[in-house]
Amino acid sequence: MNKKNTNTNDWLFEITPKNKLLTLNLKEVWQYRDLLMLFVKRDVVTVYKQTILGPLWYLIQPLFTSVIFTLIFNNVANISTGSVPPFLFNLAGITIWNYFRECLTATSNTFTSNAGIFGKVYFPRLIMPLSIVISNLLKFGIQLFIFVAFYIYYYMNGAAISLNEYTILFPVMILIMGMLGLGLGMIISSMVTKYRDLKILIGFGLQLLMYVSAVMYPVSFFVEKLPKYAWVVEYNPLSFVIETVRYMLLNTGEFNINMFLYTVLITIMILISGILIFNRTEKNFIDTV
Repeated sequence: MNKKNTNTNDWLFEITPKNKLLTLNLKEVWQYRDLLMLFVKRDVVTVYKQTILGPLWYLIQPLFTSVIFTLIFNNVANISTGSVPPFLFNLAGITIWNYFRECLTATSNTFTSNAGIFGKVYFPRLIMPLSIVISNLLKFGIQLFIFVAFYIYYYMNGAAISLNEYTILFPVMILIMGMLGLGLGMIISSMVTKYRDLKILIGFGLQLLMYVSAVMYPVSFFVEKLPKYAWVVEYNPLSFVIETVRYMLLNTGEFNINMFLYTVLITIMILISGILIFNRTEKNFIDTV
């Protein structure tokens, strides 16, 4: 009886005990894209399950936060937003910041919150954090809708706001925020498997990060008041994205091409580092979770 020659190329998948250190494994993620969409759908459905107001929660949170910021930072602390209405200025910053925060917070719990399913069935673990970043686009869209509504209201009432030619890069800014949240979240998720205390520090760290990301003030204000520490805000990629989004939508501030290239470079480095660390951790995390 003749035996048919076989080689590894005849198999769809080859499972090995160890992979190379610098393996992104993106090809396998693409092969499981249908599963990715199922997880995205699951994330969206579970968000509104057993809630009274449903999507309205994502309208209430940025509105109340913008009102508080306007009262404290603009009315009490007298931080000027130029010709832009303070409420709209704060709402723009909070809307884009919330997308980053949601992505980072959810992806940072990937291993601990999905340990059960990870221990039962195989699929590329990277699909989980990716599904979170994609599903959070729905929340961002809801909050962007309320921003557009107030934008139209202020514009019709004569506010000095307008779009400019850089508005076409707005989707790029959203992509950068998602990539930053994904990369940092995967790094933190990998560390949480061994150091559970990091889960407690995430909320506190995000609060501090918000204050150095120009969410509630112009970058120029921080530079003027604390020039010695201005680099903390100026070289923060998050503050650049937030400031640039305000420039695109409200026409206040400026667009710095050098800082744009710097931000893109830092974002890619963080994302690749996050994927590499995440893929490395998934091989033995089940022993520590």
